[in-house]
Amino acid sequence: MACAMMDLALADPKGLIRESYRIEGITAPECRSIFLDWALSLAVGVDAQAAMRAVLAAYGTGMEVHPMTVVLCEGLAAAAGPRGRRGGWAGRARR
Repeated sequence: MACAMMDLALADPKGLIRESYRIEGITAPECRSIFLDWALSLAVGVDAQAAMRAVLAAYGTGMEVHPMTVVLCEGLAAAAGPRGRRGGWAGRARR
């Protein structure tokens, strides 16, 4: 069963990702800054991973070497990766 694509109005509410793909000569550090602003602009309850997939599908197709595509793919990989060590009591508690 295929899951429905997230509405771009939810996935990119300010159009930041869309505009980043339109900026000629944009650099990776600029894309990271835009990505952070984008992530902070997502509404409460919006699944960030689903939003990243939606904007990649909408804007990143055929743009695999664009710095924003790279940043979004890094974001997806980091979100899907294993959780790091937990600090404090929870990190020392025996299971």
